[in-house]
Amino acid sequence: MSSAPDARRILVIRLSALGDFIMALPAMAAIRRYHPDAEISLLTTKPLAELAKQSGWFNHIEIDPRPGWREIGKWIRLRRWLRACRFDRVYDLQSQDRTALYFRLFWPNRSPEWSGIAPGASHRHIDPARRRMHAFDIHAAQLAIAGICDIPQPDLVWLDEDTRKFGLPSRIALLVPGSAPHRPAKRWPAAQYGALAQLLVDQGITPVVIGTADERPLAQAIRAICPKARDLTGQTSLFAIAGLARRAAFAIGSDTGPMHLIAMIGCRVISLFSDESNPARSAPRGNVTVLHRPDLADLPLEEVAMAIAHAQ
Repeated sequence: MSSAPDARRILVIRLSALGDFIMALPAMAAIRRYHPDAEISLLTTKPLAELAKQSGWFNHIEIDPRPGWREIGKWIRLRRWLRACRFDRVYDLQSQDRTALYFRLFWPNRSPEWSGIAPGASHRHIDPARRRMHAFDIHAAQLAIAGICDIPQPDLVWLDEDTRKFGLPSRIALLVPGSAPHRPAKRWPAAQYGALAQLLVDQGITPVVIGTADERPLAQAIRAICPKARDLTGQTSLFAIAGLARRAAFAIGSDTGPMHLIAMIGCRVISLFSDESNPARSAPRGNVTVLHRPDLADLPLEEVAMAIAHAQ
C-alpha cells in the first residue's frame, strides 16, 4: 500500500456504539498505515476513548460534544475546533446525517478533503446499496474511493489483559446473554442459556457469563439452573473481555458489542440473531456461525448445542 504524504493532519470520526466501533478497527488501522507520518486525531465518545488510545493509531483523542440541535454554543465551539485544527483530510467512518453536517461547519472557509456521505465531499461514497451492506464492506468501499484499497486484519496485540485474577479453570466458554436494554428481543432466553451452561459443565467446560452490571439478573437466572457457571457481569473491562476471548474455547451470544470484540480477537463465535437486527449487515466477522430465528425464543437448545459441537 502506498502512502499519502500530502495529508499531514487527519481526522477520523467514529462514535458509538461499541460494536460499530469494533467493526471500524480494521479501517482505522488501514488509515494509520496509509498515513504513517500524519498527525491523526480521532473524534469519538468517552466510553471508547481508552480503547482508541491504547491502539497507538492516533496522536490525539477528542470527545464529540454531540450538541443538541438547540445547543448553539456547543455547535459554535465544535465549529471553532474543527476549523482551528486545519485538517487536510477527514475520514467520516460514522457517516450519518449528524457527522455529514460537521462537514458544513467549515463553510465559508476551505473544507478539507472528506471521505464519507456528506454532499459536496471530495471522496463521497454514494453507492445506493450502502444501506444493505455490512459495516466492513461499507468501510472498504468508502476508503477505496480515498485511495486506501487494502484493509487487512489489524494486529490487536495491544487489546489484552491478564485474566488470572478471575481464577478461572483452563477450559472456559463465554456466554454473552445481554443486549441493549431497549432491545430485549435480541436475546435468547436466559433459561436456555442456563440449560446450555449445564451441558457445557457436563463436558468439562466452565461457562463464564459476561456483560454489564445491569445484566447481572441474566447471569443469576443462568446460575439458578447451572450453579457452576461463573458470573463476571460488571467485572470485565473491554481489555479483560479480549483477554478472556484469547483463552476461551468459544463464545455464544446475541447481537451485542462484546461479541464483535470477541470475534475480532479470533475466538470461535456462535452469534444468535432475531429479526430485531440483520446478520447480513451486522454479524461479527471472523470464525463465526450465525443462528437465526425471527423470534429467538423459537431457537431450540439442540441446534445451539450442535453448533457448539462443530466449533470445538
